[in-house]
Amino acid sequence: MPQSIHLSVSIPDHLDGRRLDQALAELVPDYSRGRLQQWIRDGQVRLDNRVPKVRERVRGGDTVCIDAEITGESAFAAEAIGLDLIHEDDHLLVINKPPGLVVHPAAGNPDGTLLNALLHHDPGLAALPRAGIVHRLDKDTSGLMVVARSLSAHNSLVAALQERRVRREYLAVVNGVLTAGGRIEAPIGRHPADRKRMAVVAGGREAITHYRVVERYRAHTLVRVRLETGRTHQIRVHMAHIHCPVAGDPVYGGRPRLPRGAGDALRSVLRDFRRQALHAQRLELVHPASGEPMAWEAPLPADMKILIEVLHADASRVGDTDEY
Repeated sequence: MPQSIHLSVSIPDHLDGRRLDQALAELVPDYSRGRLQQWIRDGQVRLDNRVPKVRERVRGGDTVCIDAEITGESAFAAEAIGLDLIHEDDHLLVINKPPGLVVHPAAGNPDGTLLNALLHHDPGLAALPRAGIVHRLDKDTSGLMVVARSLSAHNSLVAALQERRVRREYLAVVNGVLTAGGRIEAPIGRHPADRKRMAVVAGGREAITHYRVVERYRAHTLVRVRLETGRTHQIRVHMAHIHCPVAGDPVYGGRPRLPRGAGDALRSVLRDFRRQALHAQRLELVHPASGEPMAWEAPLPADMKILIEVLHADASRVGDTDEY
């Protein structure tokens, strides 16, 4: 039986003049633009109490109400892809995503994704938007993700994320030696020249990142990062913004940084590390059904563990390691 969604959102000023479907795709990211467009065409979306058109322009302060039926993710195939399950109950799945796994099918990655794996693990997830996926990790970021298994859990988790009641902590190796932790508050939006990248831009969406130093090396720092908001590529963009990009990041990282006199082991590891050294290590939330506070941690993947060990050994060799 189809399930339903009842949602009301206000158009923020920075989306003034945008097409309705484009604005909703940004404000309600748990549903694909295609699905939102179909709801508009079917009259299941109202703009200030009237039925709008898909391409209609919105104004800041407009109210959009969605009362729609969710017919499921039937367009996507279930695939027998192994999942590293950290937790499973009737309402939630918590997964340790490996690096290299795309979360949701898109152009260039039509299958072989986490969503396809989830549909194989639990076919009932086809009744939920994005098969229960409520937040994402980049393809080459590893670590913890929570997935809803019921519509009530989905709505509760989406609300908790929007209200910043889900705590997400990451470990990252960044280029450069940070002297202390800090807070980065800088708006993020599409890069003005390269639409495939994000950037700190005036008029972007609010983005806040907290970080603290775990261990310093000669030309790198291991940091623990906590997200207050959840923008696309947020940690990667913010760390690059303070001139300490995530090591190995092919988009924002720049060239590998080698300390003076680096040995062969360190040179090899840094040269061959071809993804951002970023891992979602800890996840804390209130269970949507029981109300119980819950927390999980995921161990570092092998490649990041080796990277950190080699950096530590190099710094220890010259007596230049600080731990916190």
